[in-house]
Amino acid sequence: MKTKLPIQNRWLITVVCLVSALGFSYAQPKDTPPNIVFVLTDDQGYGELGCHGHPYLKTPNLDVFSEESVRFDNFYVSPSCSPTRAALLTGMHEFRSGVTHTMVPREHLNLSAITLPNLLKSAGYKTAHFGKWHLGYGNGHDPQFRGFDLSVRCGTRGEAPVLKDGFSAHHARPAALRKSFFDGGIIKNGKFEETKGFREDVLFNEAMDFMETNKDGPFFCFLATFSPHTPLGAPESFIEPYRGLVSEVDATYLGMVANIDYNMGRLMAKLKELELEENTVVLFMNDNGATCGLEMYNANMRGCKCTAWHGGTRAISFWRWPNRWKPKNIEQLSAHVDVLPTFCQLAGATVPPNLEKTLEGYSLVPLLESKGRGTMPKDRMVFQHVGRWPSGMAAEHKDAMAGVRQGDYLLVRSQPCDDAACTPAAGGAQCQSLKSVRKGSISGVYTDTNAQTHWGLTPGADGWSIYDVRKDPGCTNDLASEMPERMEKLKRSYYAAAH
Repeated sequence: MKTKLPIQNRWLITVVCLVSALGFSYAQPKDTPPNIVFVLTDDQGYGELGCHGHPYLKTPNLDVFSEESVRFDNFYVSPSCSPTRAALLTGMHEFRSGVTHTMVPREHLNLSAITLPNLLKSAGYKTAHFGKWHLGYGNGHDPQFRGFDLSVRCGTRGEAPVLKDGFSAHHARPAALRKSFFDGGIIKNGKFEETKGFREDVLFNEAMDFMETNKDGPFFCFLATFSPHTPLGAPESFIEPYRGLVSEVDATYLGMVANIDYNMGRLMAKLKELELEENTVVLFMNDNGATCGLEMYNANMRGCKCTAWHGGTRAISFWRWPNRWKPKNIEQLSAHVDVLPTFCQLAGATVPPNLEKTLEGYSLVPLLESKGRGTMPKDRMVFQHVGRWPSGMAAEHKDAMAGVRQGDYLLVRSQPCDDAACTPAAGGAQCQSLKSVRKGSISGVYTDTNAQTHWGLTPGADGWSIYDVRKDPGCTNDLASEMPERMEKLKRSYYAAAH
């Protein structure tokens, strides 16, 4: 990597810091640049779609959307919310922009970071953010100060002056969040407005109003849902079909995903109504591994949100541009840091030279356009790290809950740090969970009975193990003894990138 991290953070590599950095300078496209709609869901696992084999969930609109899209089937994000958002908006490893956790202040995106909407605005785009932000509020961190012309989130009247993330603030006040599911109002560029209806319905309404107002384009609409993150809640009509099939909690969770599907159907119909469908790129993604739905179905993968296992970071990635991109599956390794360079190329946005040197993603346009591998290197590596150590203990967690992905192989280390100072009271709950699993616990976060699988420790002598996740998505067969050379090469690469 060309740019060194600050000395205290040089080893920090959370999910998807690429071994080699690329620079990008894009020419204006020959055609009119497309509108861009990016829908990012919160805590929806890769398996939580009908088209991905879920045994209960019905997602007819997203199933059709998938059939009409280019599907990146080996696409990876960070293990949790804020890191993924930072990587998406900066095109580089999230720790480079100051995001090392989901808690204040370590979820604050550096004010010096140049963001995707900054770059798209320079190419003439109108930009708007709807929903979850989770990269800091107050003192210039709000979306409307980070390149978005418009910022809309759900909230209540009393929250408007509170300088906290709209969703993080609710973690300590679940009752307030449940109240705001319905008729809770919105905060638009810092000002409260009353609204009626379910939270996600309101956000999609606002996004569609923005698209209609700016239909002469080009526009960038980033819609980041709060659903299906906890606390759980959805309109009764979406929960009822799952009652009797699963528990009440699971039925509510599935109802939240079903509501997203319903709103995606409305959004696509609106684009068609506005005659914008043919010149609008729509990307649908999730932000990390499974949570509440883990025990129902996880696409046969091991791991969940906040783990280094395969299921902790594999993401849905559907890209749709009618009559321009032929629907197909793409198997090449790809990641959230690729979104910024891809959108910039599509928009004809110029990336400043000083930023070129730090970007770590690759444009996916050659793959979307069916022009072969393009600039994607055959031996590309994706580095992983869960983060979530107690503040001030980064070095002690250098290789706790970490990994390297190359081709079909995942080198992974799922181990606690074992430092005596890393206690739950100090913020070391993540390591404590792994210590409990080491002692035989079968329960853990997101699972009552399968912690030994989804939060399990790697069996390698030094804590490292390697798996072929295409053949073995459940990561049951450690290949360390069969491929020692590959394993050592990936470990060396990890530690080299860590300094």
